[in-house]
Amino acid sequence: MNLRAIGCNFRTAAVEMREKLAFDEAKQERAVVDLSARFGCEVVLLSTCNRVELYVARQPGEQPFDTGLAAEFLGEIHSVPASVVVPLLYEHIDDAAVKHLSRVAASLDSLIVGEGQIAGQMKKAFEFAQKLGATGPMLNALMAHSLRVAKRVRTETTISAGHVSVSSVAVDYVRQVFDTFRDKTILVIGAGKMARLTLKHLEALRPGKILVTNRSPEKAAEIAALCGGQPIPWSQLDDALAKADIALSTTGAGEPIMPKKRFDEKVLPHRGTRTLVVLDIAVPRDFDPAIHDGDRVCVFNIDDLARVREQTLGERRKALAPAEAIVNAEVKKFADDWNRRKSGPAIQQLRTEVDRVRAEVLAPLLGKLNGKLTPGDRESIERAFRLFQNKLLHAPIAALQEASKEGEARKLVEAMQKLFGLKG
Repeated sequence: MNLRAIGCNFRTAAVEMREKLAFDEAKQERAVVDLSARFGCEVVLLSTCNRVELYVARQPGEQPFDTGLAAEFLGEIHSVPASVVVPLLYEHIDDAAVKHLSRVAASLDSLIVGEGQIAGQMKKAFEFAQKLGATGPMLNALMAHSLRVAKRVRTETTISAGHVSVSSVAVDYVRQVFDTFRDKTILVIGAGKMARLTLKHLEALRPGKILVTNRSPEKAAEIAALCGGQPIPWSQLDDALAKADIALSTTGAGEPIMPKKRFDEKVLPHRGTRTLVVLDIAVPRDFDPAIHDGDRVCVFNIDDLARVREQTLGERRKALAPAEAIVNAEVKKFADDWNRRKSGPAIQQLRTEVDRVRAEVLAPLLGKLNGKLTPGDRESIERAFRLFQNKLLHAPIAALQEASKEGEARKLVEAMQKLFGLKG
């Protein structure tokens, strides 16, 4: 296949490194176009808060795109030394890459197993690369396959039972700190998809007040309307934080929106002794982690969710075995179909060539015997030639099909082309 899946995730890289390697849309477009052009390959780039992965396919026989090249490329894009990037990366090759991609899409490799966002994020990343002309036969087939696997796992197992998304786990943190929410003010910073998802869980807490702020006042108003909240101008972020008991930050800013110096000078003096819980689930992080003092201010980032997930994923773990079985079966099916697709043209070429030779040999014979044969005799001769041809081709075609299942068809195709005088 010459397929690679290379990247880092929450298991191999802390949030500090993941935020350095994260891609916004502009940088993602530049990276996909550059990588595709520079290496002449198919490429899809997936960048989420929990992972950055490159899916790269090249023609058989070409130099594989390996971890070293990926580290150099990511380091160049993000101005991070390749030597720092290399230890964070994992690499999956060919069938293992197909399996990894399927597990990612099915949310078996997620921080929150069974969460429903990753399949949509993968679909968006694929469509983004496809629009840029960076995909081809391999990744087009593979991405469609992976999304089908995700759908099967979601519908045929209980892997998605319950509500254990990043946003719901973030709210679970809040429940551990406060006994009641009727007198609490919740501040939502950001108006993206994560903010919208989190609001569904926040409403269930029945807070006294919900404030929503965003750089775009229109988006802030739109989000606030969904939960009966109050939109706050972005310029009043400090004042809103001073009033809040819970702040949930989900912006896509490239650097912290709340440095420690600003918080200490503009927010903390106006809070009194009230506790503030900050759920910073943005990558890169929105709040300087130094703001956390463990007493008056508690700042949690997305990696902190790992501890809570252990308490909430019991039921979903029961679905892991059947989900993995679906993935394994689908990976084998994809590999067989792909290899068969690659050897199919060679088989057809062989059949066509032998058909031509049979007709070439049979035509003079039938011409010489013209008038001496009954229609039945003529049909018997033609049938005998076809039967001989089928028996002759049975062994090489069967061998090629078997080799295709094992992913070893290329050398056999080349040998067959030489033996039968076929064009490569």
